[in-house]
Amino acid sequence: MTKIKDIISVLENIAPRGYQENYDNSGLITGTFDSDISGVLITLDCIESVVDEAIRKKCNLIIAHHPIVFKGLKQLNGKNYVERTIIKAIKNDIAIYAIHTNLDNVHNGVNAKIAEKLELENVQILAPKADTLLKLEVFVPIDSTAKLLDAIHEAGAGNVGNYSHCSFKVTGTGSFRPNENAQPSIGQPGQQESAQEDKVELIFPAVLRHKVISAMNRAHPYEEVAHFIQSVENTNQQVGAGMIGELPSSKTPEDFLAYLKEKMSLKVIRYTPFDGSEIKKVALCGGAGSFLLGHAKAQSADAFVTGDFKYHEFFDGEGKTMIADIGHYESEVFTKELIDGFIRENFANIATYLSEVDTNPVKYF
Repeated sequence: MTKIKDIISVLENIAPRGYQENYDNSGLITGTFDSDISGVLITLDCIESVVDEAIRKKCNLIIAHHPIVFKGLKQLNGKNYVERTIIKAIKNDIAIYAIHTNLDNVHNGVNAKIAEKLELENVQILAPKADTLLKLEVFVPIDSTAKLLDAIHEAGAGNVGNYSHCSFKVTGTGSFRPNENAQPSIGQPGQQESAQEDKVELIFPAVLRHKVISAMNRAHPYEEVAHFIQSVENTNQQVGAGMIGELPSSKTPEDFLAYLKEKMSLKVIRYTPFDGSEIKKVALCGGAGSFLLGHAKAQSADAFVTGDFKYHEFFDGEGKTMIADIGHYESEVFTKELIDGFIRENFANIATYLSEVDTNPVKYF
């Protein structure tokens, strides 16, 4: 029987919780990891009516993009919609799991889904993150290098952009003296020894630190593994905010807005004038993305598609980049399809449902 922890393991392999922003609250909000799954309901927001839907459909796991709990709860007495939702979920033994900014920040996450909807080409992350990579240096006898590298690569180290199994090595002489308590694979206790060794260097995501080091220790022949881990300032091209790409063909501003409406199933778009004649390069960010306008302009985006722009922020487009505010809910609603796809690819025996509840708190007249 598939358990909640099995679903979470797959989702957090795709979007590790270490990639969420520090204000966020992704993860299992209610429920227990070892519960068997009867069905999964996928939603953008988990509110009371969504819990009611889960009850009707006999789903004991709700996967939401937005966490119902952002701040600490000191009381649970039903005085607001957050507390009422949590109480109803707990009373009905329904687990709530949120996968939020960690899914925003991965290369195959929320923004990739929007880029897919817009059929963008040559897609890249708009603002890659720094401080998410580490470098491993490890010394290994030369006849064990291949085995060690295989293990470390399998754990996820050595991937750089479109390249995998990347490493660098140099050969030299290592020296050591085992004490009387040692059980060396080379040499004898109390005697100075030396061995031809490779120094191997690899880059890996910081979220995989435990996995990579565990793989290294299992595959290494030495009792004590000489290694160093360093932070690197390189930006991680696979992790970050927003995306940027190109339309299949250039469009006039009017045609682009009509195209955007059609592809994203929109009722209305708030937008700014564009001084250019055609739109080709498009930046985007699901949800509230005004903080990325500078990145979009710096990369000469003709248009920036996102939500939640404030009045005065619209002036910052300056005619150089069209700001197309399509709404927070409207930009992220297709995340339900994205999550559903991840689960179906990995679990053939789980019933999944896309929530039919329109959780958008913003209405148009």
